[in-house]
Amino acid sequence: MSVIKISRSHHLSDDETKKIAEDMVAGLAQEFGVKYHWEDETVRFKGAGAKGRMTLTPGQIELKMELGFLLMPLRSKIEKSITRRLDECLS
Repeated sequence: MSVIKISRSHHLSDDETKKIAEDMVAGLAQEFGVKYHWEDETVRFKGAGAKGRMTLTPGQIELKMELGFLLMPLRSKIEKSITRRLDECLS
């Protein structure tokens, strides 16, 4: 199993951060067919090829995504895409 870990600092409000996380995970849901749900300040997602979580704390967003066997060859592309989207949203 291949793991992607991304952590970013920010200066946004809790509501702004939660909207960014919701948009990011909704995109993952559409792209990879994952289902997601919120548990307090963590959104968890799981699907046939990937599972993980995005945790929000004041000033920090952390994403951990585990890729299944079929998505492992695409790890670099997936990581770049998520990093780019997250950086665009936080800038």
